[in-house]
Amino acid sequence: MTSSQSLAVIGAGSWGTALAIQFARTGQPTVLWGRAEDDPEQMAAVRCNTRYLPDSPFPDELRIDADLQRVVTTNTDILICVPSHAFRTVLEQVKPYLDASKRISWATKGFEQQSGKLPHQVAADVLGESYSLAVLSGPTFATEVGAGLPTAITVASPDPEFAGRLAKSISNAHFRAYTSDDIVGVEVGGAVKNVLAIAAGMSDGFGYGANTRIALISRGLKEMTRLGIALGAKAETFMGLSGMGDLVLTCTDDLSRNRRMGLALASGRSADEVAREIGQVVEGVYAARAVYMVASRENVDMPICEQVYRILYEHASATEVVNKLMSRALKPETESGS
Repeated sequence: MTSSQSLAVIGAGSWGTALAIQFARTGQPTVLWGRAEDDPEQMAAVRCNTRYLPDSPFPDELRIDADLQRVVTTNTDILICVPSHAFRTVLEQVKPYLDASKRISWATKGFEQQSGKLPHQVAADVLGESYSLAVLSGPTFATEVGAGLPTAITVASPDPEFAGRLAKSISNAHFRAYTSDDIVGVEVGGAVKNVLAIAAGMSDGFGYGANTRIALISRGLKEMTRLGIALGAKAETFMGLSGMGDLVLTCTDDLSRNRRMGLALASGRSADEVAREIGQVVEGVYAARAVYMVASRENVDMPICEQVYRILYEHASATEVVNKLMSRALKPETESGS
């Protein structure tokens, strides 16, 4: 198997595994790399990720390799699927094995905690400007992709040839990838929707009803768009799969870890306790702090995201938060504020 024939997925969590399975289903030779604690030997033996996707057997075109150097050096296209807080570290681990032929993509969603940078900015920091870069995002649950259910995503890159190649490589009769050149907008949507999903979960957990849920989603979309435009995104991106699509999915279905976090917080449990129970990273908890920081830096009004931050990090009460949101000054719906 030569580098021009195969694609490497770095990260054997639920989403990395699901994407590796999907690439392999299209006939694309694919290599999945996981950490020692992911037990790659066991995955290779049973041809399944029993921890995260036990009902999704590996296609014949998918193989497992625990040697990071070999995985990177023998594949041209490298897809990184790790939580946002680990993204820079993984890029630094991968960098020594890169050469000019490599193309880097990721399915990571979220701002970097310390810097407030989006993933493509972190990638540029670590790797420089010499590589083609792309992000895969959209309304997806790993279990449904693993099961082969119909799904659509967005592949965004400033390099249209790379975006098109990735989209073609992952698409089949049950999976469709669209392309975009708005990498900022796609990444902002993927980050902010997780914070808003916590808010939607809390709203439902408090029994506020469907009216409140749809108000949160609608006004949350406005907040997401406002921040994206401030960072250089296109407004129309937020009406697509990586904006409104991902937002509605994450806010309304209990497969969403972020929504489940909100539901549990409404019952009085702590974020740490809920995260331990879920057993996987709940990106919205990290994103709430980063989104609050970036919105403050850019002077962007994001009252829903701000109140999620206050609940998670300043121990604000739900009653206080709801009163604050509902007592805001009335204004036209299309005005710049929320």
